[in-house]
Amino acid sequence: MHSLLKKALLLGLILSLLAASVACAPAATQASGEPANRLEAIRARGYIEVATEPYFAPNEYIDPSKPEAEQIVGSDIELAKHIAKSLDVELRIVPLEFTAVLASIVEGKYDLAISGLAWTPARNEAMEMTKGYYFSREGAGSVEQSFLVREADQLTLKTPADLAGKTIAYQAGSLQEFFAKDQCPADAVHMQLSTPVDAYLAVQEGKADAAIVAISPAELYISANPDSKLVVQSEFRFTQDEETLGTRIGIPKGETELLAYINGIIDEILVSGDYIKWYDEHTELAKTLGVE
Repeated sequence: MHSLLKKALLLGLILSLLAASVACAPAATQASGEPANRLEAIRARGYIEVATEPYFAPNEYIDPSKPEAEQIVGSDIELAKHIAKSLDVELRIVPLEFTAVLASIVEGKYDLAISGLAWTPARNEAMEMTKGYYFSREGAGSVEQSFLVREADQLTLKTPADLAGKTIAYQAGSLQEFFAKDQCPADAVHMQLSTPVDAYLAVQEGKADAAIVAISPAELYISANPDSKLVVQSEFRFTQDEETLGTRIGIPKGETELLAYINGIIDEILVSGDYIKWYDEHTELAKTLGVE
């Protein structure tokens, strides 16, 4: 799926809603009669707005076989549904480009960003970030990060040191941008793009030499596109410290009541294993759809 088609689909889906329940619980109010905080405002209005960028399978992606209002699916969308059900409110999914997802939370425009977010210093300053809700299967690590190259280059571009003077692509505003700037050679040429798929395509089409990637989604793309002649250097891992571990939810700064509530839900799904189940189910579904 090429960039123009993806953006056309995104525009067509911008008003899509994923309905849960419309009933709302009583909300605490200030003396003025206004809700005391965003958590209570969500309950009072009866819906929660969740921003996402739907091109990061299996977390969030488009299933064209579904009715238009239900086409944005994925493990993160299941989590959003679970949160809305817990609050007893309607879920409204707002599809945006990734940088707009981040900006919308910084500006307080929407309630949550659930879009495969990882911790970065800049995000931590600009928004509230929840506990991690998804970690790699090896145990302590988060979704692991490496880089993708063309098969013809896999023996010569094996570590970031080999990317000196090369063009490296990544999604603007992503954790991959952080690693590109923090752990790649200073003379590498940077190519910032709208989506991870745009970064994969830049390498595939010879516009970039490597793409900084989260390993699992990149390998899913390669599996769905065997003619791409791409490979992930999966024996290499970018170094991550404890603060970067886990996929998280972004919340407008200062909304500590909402943060505490969502962290409580994350505690529950970590114990139940629900998110792992959703992730595995959508990994298989995305493969059957040939999602890029």
